[in-house]
Amino acid sequence: MVNILEKIKEIQDEMSKTQKNKATEYHLGLLKGKLAKYRRMLLEPEGGSSGGKGQGFEVSKTGDCRICLIGYPSVGKSSFLNKVTKTKSEAAAYEFTTLTSVPGVLEYEGAEIQIVDLPGIIRGASEGKGRGRQVVATAKTADLILMVLDATKSSDQRQHLEKELEAIGIRLNKEKPNLTIRLKKTGGIKLNSMTPPKNIDEKLVSSILKDYKIHNADVMVRDENVTVDDLIDVINEKHVVYMPCLYVYNKIDAVSLEEVDRIAREPNTVVMSCEMDLGIKDVIEEIWYRLSLLRMYTKRRGVKPDFSEPMVVRRDSTIEDVCNSIHKDFKEQFKYALVWGSSSKFGNAPQKCGLNHKVHDQDVVSIVTK
Repeated sequence: MVNILEKIKEIQDEMSKTQKNKATEYHLGLLKGKLAKYRRMLLEPEGGSSGGKGQGFEVSKTGDCRICLIGYPSVGKSSFLNKVTKTKSEAAAYEFTTLTSVPGVLEYEGAEIQIVDLPGIIRGASEGKGRGRQVVATAKTADLILMVLDATKSSDQRQHLEKELEAIGIRLNKEKPNLTIRLKKTGGIKLNSMTPPKNIDEKLVSSILKDYKIHNADVMVRDENVTVDDLIDVINEKHVVYMPCLYVYNKIDAVSLEEVDRIAREPNTVVMSCEMDLGIKDVIEEIWYRLSLLRMYTKRRGVKPDFSEPMVVRRDSTIEDVCNSIHKDFKEQFKYALVWGSSSKFGNAPQKCGLNHKVHDQDVVSIVTK
């Protein structure tokens, strides 16, 4: 591990000393590829064990989805968890109060949303400092990252956390690169594109792939703005996750109204004060929106639907997904479904449909079996 850290440090030093211009693009691209490879080696589980395990980190994923609270110590993660769930995570005005991951359940709109309060991240977590390895491994299992920040501190706290998460393969509020790599047995490496990419060429792509021991592949680029970082992410796709992130600034009662207004206007951002009970409901509503969950109701033949207990599914779910949520063998007996709601083309009348029909929020579904 020490040798890997030394190599990472050497590459980072060389990159910082190298001026960024057209002449150095190729060299910097190769360095980025090597840096990503060493970071992956550093964060891979030791001895075949799971990277997310360790005392206090074996939290089973339950409920309809999982949120992970990420942030530096003493920013209010534990206080928020205590406010919105029945779990009591220790909160205090000193650093590193939470030493293990603490799960709680937020019940909202019929959904059970698991919230995991992770230990405060420190700088260097991506290099295994503190309990960084376990923290980031657990964070990769989330459906949404809630980055809790201190409104009274400088704006670089957010940048440092984003940098830490970026280093271990968590891409916040980003789409997957429009680039594919198809391995083949012979023929070398070929770069194909509709429009020549602006930031990479066949020589650079070939050099980076060969550093990963890939000597024969077809690389298809469908976006001219694809970068070296995008290429490296696709090579390491098993270790990279693209995840929505909501930035939550706590302690707004301790700053001016002008500062609160400025922060609240930033993208993907909400503000609150756990101390004063301000903005908590707004945060919960934004969480619900970001998770893209739908409520739907099942109906038995001849019986009115029970609107008190919705079934919660993901946006763009189909009748097949609904069947799988009920029981893994349910679709084997499927004949057809009747759907009432906005996804029905007949308005208030039911639509007869098959497994591929997409459900909408608050639809009523009756499944007919063979």
